[in-house]
Amino acid sequence: MDLKLLDAIASHEERAAVAGFAGGGRDQLLPALHAVNDRVGWISQGALNLICETLHVPPADAYGVASFYSLFALEERPERVVHVCTDLACRLTGAETVCDVLIEHVGAAGKARGGVTWLRGPCLGVCERAPAALTFQAGDPATTELLAPATGASAVLAAGRAPAAAEGAPPVIHQKDGLRLLRRVGVVDPSSLDEYRATGGYAALRNALRMGQAAVIREVTDSGLLGRGGAAFPTGRKWAGAAGQPAAPHYLVCNADESEPGTFKDRVLLEGDPFALVEAMTIAAFAIGARQGYVYLRGEYPRALRLLRNALDVCRERGFLGVDVMGHEGFSFDIEIRRGAGAYICGEETAIFNSIEGFRGEPRTKPPFPVEQGLFGKPTVVNNVETLVNVPLILTEGAAAYRAIGTEASAGPKLFCLSGNVARPGVYEVPFGATLRELLALAGGVPGGRSLRAVLLGGAAGGFVRPDELDLPLTFEDARAAKTTLGSGVVLVLDDLADLGGFLLRIAEFFRDESCGQCVPCRIGTVRQEEAIRRVLAAGSEERPLLREVGGVMRDSSICGLGQTAWNAIESAIDRLGALQ
Repeated sequence: MDLKLLDAIASHEERAAVAGFAGGGRDQLLPALHAVNDRVGWISQGALNLICETLHVPPADAYGVASFYSLFALEERPERVVHVCTDLACRLTGAETVCDVLIEHVGAAGKARGGVTWLRGPCLGVCERAPAALTFQAGDPATTELLAPATGASAVLAAGRAPAAAEGAPPVIHQKDGLRLLRRVGVVDPSSLDEYRATGGYAALRNALRMGQAAVIREVTDSGLLGRGGAAFPTGRKWAGAAGQPAAPHYLVCNADESEPGTFKDRVLLEGDPFALVEAMTIAAFAIGARQGYVYLRGEYPRALRLLRNALDVCRERGFLGVDVMGHEGFSFDIEIRRGAGAYICGEETAIFNSIEGFRGEPRTKPPFPVEQGLFGKPTVVNNVETLVNVPLILTEGAAAYRAIGTEASAGPKLFCLSGNVARPGVYEVPFGATLRELLALAGGVPGGRSLRAVLLGGAAGGFVRPDELDLPLTFEDARAAKTTLGSGVVLVLDDLADLGGFLLRIAEFFRDESCGQCVPCRIGTVRQEEAIRRVLAAGSEERPLLREVGGVMRDSSICGLGQTAWNAIESAIDRLGALQ
């Protein structure tokens, strides 16, 4: 390729960061950008030139990709950056106070001062310990420090010194009984394969290898397992669709980029039981005929990254990944981690493909569907972490026993992420069919003698539930009937002191920021939605007709789920809670 590069030269540090990518192709673009940003703290034009030469990527394409992600900087900034989450759960628990203290002692957001800068950012995925902040220090290696819960004083202290390389506290599970998906979290050493196996690990894969591919798919289909990422698509049908495709190779992608504000269940599973995901992915790969898998992991999850890397390394050493897995001749499978870089849209399954392949993380038009033409144009299955870790349960307990949990249309256990104004925030596991009232009781209800104002189900793309609707059974079918959604399992509690108008404005800002801009309805609609809410809050103007019109256009004509759901929570707040009057 005849590349035309600008007149800029990479520094010694940038060259060292890119050296390991010699001979790579375009699919190494995201890792190469991470390597430079991690080592130097930002990506210069000289570094982009070097990456383009090394990977044979046109400069305009590389710039388009680098500028797509919020964790990358294309203008020089200090090596130390403090990211303060100002999203929904953190907003309810004091994030603005943290920001005010930083403004007073460090300076305005985005302004370099004394070798550090701080930024307001989207959800960091530690909503159970909100408010949260993450300090990043570029170097070889880069270091991070998670502050959760953060205070103004701790944030100022973090801004003034190098990160302590702290990953925050390990996940805590408040429940003790009846756990299946969470039974190892906080009990078993997440770095030990031996402890994992001593608690039943790899019995499911052994069963799968004995049963054969078709029988595994049939068992998953009979279990009634539905996807847990929000779409609730039948997992067995997805696997069967990919397995039956004649084109080769087949790919498996685990979506661990949970960026929905208020969602952190996948992080808890990755930090507390990483070998379960590796085993589950290996079973899925065996079933669909894949030899290569990818975990697309949020860039803001340092503990999950470390523990998952360890799990993969140990499994390779012990024969649970690689050639002839568990001695099963002819079945070879391996997994690669791809770190996201701060883009909510990459939770959409086809946007993940573009991101892994080295393009901007923009969704693709469907059809063709991923099981036909997915990653690198080949048949691909995408499942999220929670969906996959259900699979070992099915293959050890059996489809019938699994289906006996929950309801006929919503089978199995379900994880919910409780945050906001609730006594014991965290991940809770209940069978489908438990009520919202029962779930809130497990978490201790609203603390401090306050009363409940509303519950946001499903996150920013979800809908509100009133206090008089708490007997809602938590199933996919009951949520649809109630004109709301379970989404990815967010249960965000607002008490009577919550600023509902400001909360809705933050939702609108979130979708404006996270829209990839590819399609006009979403690109323009999310901006107009935010502007209308600002006018309501500033002057009390009547904007509901305009909001409904804009929301309807986004829902009906956006390419992907981001634009199609950007109006959901605001619509439900207007209709159910009487907001924005």
